[in-house]
Amino acid sequence: TGGLGLALAASLLLNLLLLGLAAGSLDLGRTGGQDEYTDLTETWSYGPRRADAKVARIAVEGVILPGRRGGLFGPSIDPVEHVLQQIRTAMNDRRVKAIVLEVDSPGGGVTASDEIYRQLQEFRASAPGRKVVVLTGDLAASGGYYVAMASDYIVAQPTSIVGSIGVLIQTLNLEGLGEKLGGSDVTIKSGENKDLLNPFQAVDEEHRAILQNLVDAMHRRFLDLVRDTRHLGEEALGPLADGRILPADKALEAGLVDAVGYWDDALAKVRELVGEPEVKVVRYERVFGLADLLGVRTAPPPLAARLGWALSPDTPRLMYLWQP
Repeated sequence: TGGLGLALAASLLLNLLLLGLAAGSLDLGRTGGQDEYTDLTETWSYGPRRADAKVARIAVEGVILPGRRGGLFGPSIDPVEHVLQQIRTAMNDRRVKAIVLEVDSPGGGVTASDEIYRQLQEFRASAPGRKVVVLTGDLAASGGYYVAMASDYIVAQPTSIVGSIGVLIQTLNLEGLGEKLGGSDVTIKSGENKDLLNPFQAVDEEHRAILQNLVDAMHRRFLDLVRDTRHLGEEALGPLADGRILPADKALEAGLVDAVGYWDDALAKVRELVGEPEVKVVRYERVFGLADLLGVRTAPPPLAARLGWALSPDTPRLMYLWQP
């Protein structure tokens, strides 16, 4: 009996150890924090293996919103933090001279977009001569375009949609539905403005004015970045400030991108900017453990964002998002 109990205890200890390692909770041999000095795996993507200079290929795809997604036998990741970790990994590698940021996104959260923008700026400032070149996919709209502005050069593919410079805050109003169903709202609040955008109450003018001021402030920030990074005057910027989207050729005419082209064009520009005839392009990937596969989803899937977050408990929020 004693031997069986010892074996069970040993098995339990071993399983706990494996779970801890899978979850990354045991930092054996680690010299820095996991978020600052990441343990992402580097994969050779493109170009000669022996090139002295490296270029990191990082994708910003889908709706830009934080929160772990997936889990239950699919990897559980925070897409925003994953992008930030990849940029930090590139920043900590002295051989990385540039980032090719592949943007295919309709945008997303105001703060999440700004965090990626700032991290790219920090990469550029972390060593002399470091560059960022953006290659757009189907979409570089709203927050997707916001992060692209942290680059030295933007290449839009011929079929890309670019722009949507604007902000929105959106939810559903269910007051009429409640009346039809015979339901009524009961909200106990500490102040008149505590329940802004209560879906079961009509939006009064004071609430609308408060929210409009917030939207206008974030819009102004967006416009200021476009003006400063793209070197556009107010006259050129004005027509672009209404949230419109543009095809690649019109975006080039408007000054929102620097060229229309493909991957080879973006890579050629990187080599030109860093002054290297050959570069080794790498990607960063995360090795998923058991905890990642079993993790519980704590953020809605991208479809919820495309539907205005109407049914999400996270509504409402300020969004740099193109939402047709």
